[in-house]
Amino acid sequence: MASPRFGDALGHGMSDKRIDILRGIGRSGSISQAAREATVSYKAAWQAVATLTNLAGVPLVERAVGGAGGGGASLTAHGAQLLELADALDAARRAVQSRAGAGAGIAAARLAIRTSMRNQLPAVVGAIESTGRIVRVHMKLGAAQQQQQAVAARITRESAELLGLAEGMAAIALCKATAVRVERAATQRRSKGNQLGGVVESAARGEDGDEIAIVLDSGLQLVGFAPAGSGLRTRQRVVAAIDESAVVLALPG
Repeated sequence: MASPRFGDALGHGMSDKRIDILRGIGRSGSISQAAREATVSYKAAWQAVATLTNLAGVPLVERAVGGAGGGGASLTAHGAQLLELADALDAARRAVQSRAGAGAGIAAARLAIRTSMRNQLPAVVGAIESTGRIVRVHMKLGAAQQQQQAVAARITRESAELLGLAEGMAAIALCKATAVRVERAATQRRSKGNQLGGVVESAARGEDGDEIAIVLDSGLQLVGFAPAGSGLRTRQRVVAAIDESAVVLALPG
């Protein structure tokens, strides 16, 4: 049997509801009840269990089908162990934050994210629009005392529920460098999606495209690509276009 990958499963911060749902299942023996306690749909609760199971690499929940009570669910030994580790991690995190201060704790949580996405932009959640199964999350990039820029992400309703999104939350907007299209500001066409203005900091030429490092108007740095032979140069005004579905939203732990 494979060894549990609890570290991967615990990569979801305590602000994420997945661990809460697992804890609710352990308390009530019911996924439906755990979903109600976490204020998410039954479908989102099952998605949470499936995600944690995939990450841990071992079964975390056993489901009993049928019977007089209509079936139920219980934690496996691995599921109970994961919760013990989650509680210990949360206690350690709170102890560190109490010594270092809340601001330092948020900064450490941002640094703890491990991903291939090069663009990781601190943000604050703004308006949240729900249309059918899709939720559009508006965010502000940059510090409040500086020029801020707007960016939006399109996520599923279940993802929004599991994150427990609310206006004013600190967040991180992530996207791959290859998902950022860089164009001259003068020639860029207005289209749907995120449009972030800035200036070129550096350009690396390549046969498959020019890699462009940008300093955004908000002061944040972003990396994207322009077509090969773009001719873009340092200090040139550009616009970075990013599809809303290419933006991933993360919350500090």
